Amino acid sequence: MKKKVIILGSTGSVGRQTLDVIQDEKEHFQVVALTGGNNLKLLREQTERFSPLAVALANEKRAKELRKCLKGTVIYGGEEGITQLVKSLPADLVVSCISGKAALIPTLEAIRSGKDVALANKESMVIAGDILMKEATKRGVNLIPVDSEQSAIFQCLEGHKVEDVKMVYLTASGGPFWNWKGNFKDILPEQAIAHPRWKMGPKVSLDSANLVNKALEVIETSHFFNVEVERIKILIHPQALVHSLVEFVDGSILAQMGVTDMRLPIHYALNYPRREGNSLPSLRLTEVGKISFEPPDFQRFPALKLGYWAGKEGGTLPAVFNAANEVAGGAFLDNRITFPQITHLIEMVMKEHKVIPDPSLDEILKADRWARQRTCKLMEIF
Repeated sequence: MKKKVIILGSTGSVGRQTLDVIQDEKEHFQVVALTGGNNLKLLREQTERFSPLAVALANEKRAKELRKCLKGTVIYGGEEGITQLVKSLPADLVVSCISGKAALIPTLEAIRSGKDVALANKESMVIAGDILMKEATKRGVNLIPVDSEQSAIFQCLEGHKVEDVKMVYLTASGGPFWNWKGNFKDILPEQAIAHPRWKMGPKVSLDSANLVNKALEVIETSHFFNVEVERIKILIHPQALVHSLVEFVDGSILAQMGVTDMRLPIHYALNYPRREGNSLPSLRLTEVGKISFEPPDFQRFPALKLGYWAGKEGGTLPAVFNAANEVAGGAFLDNRITFPQITHLIEMVMKEHKVIPDPSLDEILKADRWARQRTCKLMEIF
């Protein structure tokens, strides 16, 4: 029997790669629903290719246009429409790869409706990790990470107890500016999104350039695997072949390696708990050459210390960290602020925030709204 799959964010980078994997393994999967943001043309093409029962566009106006050109497919519109799609359609697995905070509510609703979730969106776990994990445990739902680092940790921990973990090591390629000799103020958006190793969308590529992405992953890792941030370390690994490592109390270290291709963790998540063969290229160890690890530079990349601060403090601070980053990062991509001002703004907003410990979902969303508004306001002084 084919596994029924809903893909949230099918028009984004990870969503497109997920459909590529499914196309190669179509005898095992049935796409029952797809959602996108604004890309009507691509969503229409995907619908014609995979024949889902329903699709949704977050942009209500574009959804109305889609209804005119797609017959025989249920079309949902707006954020509420995406949530309704997730709740109403039968599926064995929901792949959540919407970018940013927008994935939180649909992901939460997928869990509450009893569907397993393959999570490619780290922001949901950063913002409301405690809530997501409690809901998944309560409903007996599997949460399978898709990010290469989280997937690596997940695989290394198979058959092991978290209490036996001494340290978790998150690897980072360092992005395009790890050895940058110029002034960070001169960095242009097109330079920041040109990642040297991974093919990703503009937001994730930018977050990788200033290591905000790795800061977010520290918080995500803490929630996903119930590990204190003090037991999470970052290693700069330019070759991007070792996707993360777990050290146990007896000194043993397990690492997960593979080609630098997001389709590998996507394939693993889609087939979990089984391991299936695929057509993806294998890592040829005799051709790897040098594998190196370096400590991170907290001075040149201050987002790292902000991530550890947010992860250790907890409460509503991770949501504020994420929200300020989404606004400031978007402003940089629009050429309204400089590259260093992204993390400067994040820090300013975090310092002003009054943290609420053990927050409700409403309190988290309120903190998110406040942080976005405050970031916009502070940008006026630059």
